[in-house]
Amino acid sequence: MDLNFTPEERAFRDEVRAWVRANLPAHISHKVHNALRLDKADQQGWARILGAKGWHGWAWPKEFGGPGWNAVQRHIFEEECALAGAPRVVPFGPVMVAPVIMAFGTPEQHQRFLPGIMSGDVWWSQGYSEPGSGSDLASVKTRADRKGDQFIVNGQKTWTTLGQHGDWIFCLVRTNFEGKPQAGISFLLIDMTSPGVTVRPIITIDGEHEVNEVFFDNVEVPIENLVGQENQGWTYAKYLLAHERTNIADVNRAKRELERLKRIAVTEGVYDDVRFRDQIALLEVDIVALEMMVLRVLGAEKGGKSALEVAGLLKIRGSEIQQRYTELMMLAAGPYAVPFLFEAMEAGWQGDQYFAGGFPGGALHAAPLAANYFNYRKTTIYGGSNEVQRNIVAQTLLG
Repeated sequence: MDLNFTPEERAFRDEVRAWVRANLPAHISHKVHNALRLDKADQQGWARILGAKGWHGWAWPKEFGGPGWNAVQRHIFEEECALAGAPRVVPFGPVMVAPVIMAFGTPEQHQRFLPGIMSGDVWWSQGYSEPGSGSDLASVKTRADRKGDQFIVNGQKTWTTLGQHGDWIFCLVRTNFEGKPQAGISFLLIDMTSPGVTVRPIITIDGEHEVNEVFFDNVEVPIENLVGQENQGWTYAKYLLAHERTNIADVNRAKRELERLKRIAVTEGVYDDVRFRDQIALLEVDIVALEMMVLRVLGAEKGGKSALEVAGLLKIRGSEIQQRYTELMMLAAGPYAVPFLFEAMEAGWQGDQYFAGGFPGGALHAAPLAANYFNYRKTTIYGGSNEVQRNIVAQTLLG
C-alpha cells in the first residue's frame, strides 16, 4: 500500500494550511500551543469561523452541506488545524450526533438540527454515561415514559463533558424494561433549557470544571425528538461510538504535542540526557506507527471499505500515547510543574519575570504541566475503557 500523498492531496494540504493560518486567531493559537485554558468563547469562536467556511462539518457529505471530502482529505484538514494550534473541535455536534441524525433521522430533523451544528451556533452535549453505567452502557437506567405525543424523562447522566455550555444533549434513555437490556434503549434529543434539566459541576483533580452531572426531573420531550425507531437506540449508539473512538486516537494533536515536548525538554535542560531523549524517541516511534495505522484505515475508507471495526484499537493506542506525552512534559519540568494557581495564571503571573530570571521552571510552558498530566489519566477510561476495548478488539479481529 502506498501511504504517500498524491500531488492533488499535497495541493489540498497547501490550500487548507493557508486558510487556517489566515483565519485562526493568534490569541487562540497561543493558548493551544501553551496548553492554557480555553474558554467557551475561544472554542465556539473557532467553531463559528469554521462554520462560516462550511468546514465545521468537515466530514459531512455534500448532500448535508459538508465539503464532501474523502477520508484522506479529512485527515489532512485535521492535521493542519492541529499543527497550526487550532482548538480541537468539540466533537459532540459535528462528529458524533450529526452522523447519527444524517443516517437515522427524518428529513425534518435534518433541516432542524444540522444547520445549527454546521454553523457552530448550537452547542451539543453527550448524555451516555450514568452512575454505574460507563463502559456497560446497555445498563442505563434513565427512563423515558411515553405520554401522548411526548416522553417524560427522569434520571441522571454523569461525566457530561462541557455540559455547562450545552444547548442540546443527545441521550440514551430506557423506553422498555423487558427482554435484553440493549433492546429497550432509545435515542433522544433533549433541549437543555427544558424545565427539569439541572446541570451540576464536577470539579476534577486538575481544578477544572470540564465535566458535569445532568439530572432530568419529569422533563417533557416531544416525540419528534426521537431519532430513528423507539427501542432501537443501541444500534445508533454503537454507530456513534465507533466515530467517537476513532476521534479519540487524535494522532494529529499527538504530533503537535510531541514538538511541544521537545521544546520543553530543551528549555528545561533535559534534552541532552540520553535516557530522557530515548523516551522521547520511543514516543515518536509510537506516534509514527499510530499515524501509519490511521493512514491504512483512511486508505481503506477512501477505497470504499469500512474500517470502523478497528476503532477500538485506535482508541487504545491513541489514549495511551496522550498519557505518555503529558507525563514526559511534567517530568521534564520536574518540581516546577507542580504549581497551578488559576488566579495567578489569569493575571499573567508565570514566575519567569521574578527572581531576576532565577526561576527557570516558572516559565509559561511549565505552569499547566502537572494539571494536564492529571487530567489525561481519564483518556484510557472515557469512550469505553481500554480494558473493555481490548476484549472487543480480540473478539472482532481474532474471533
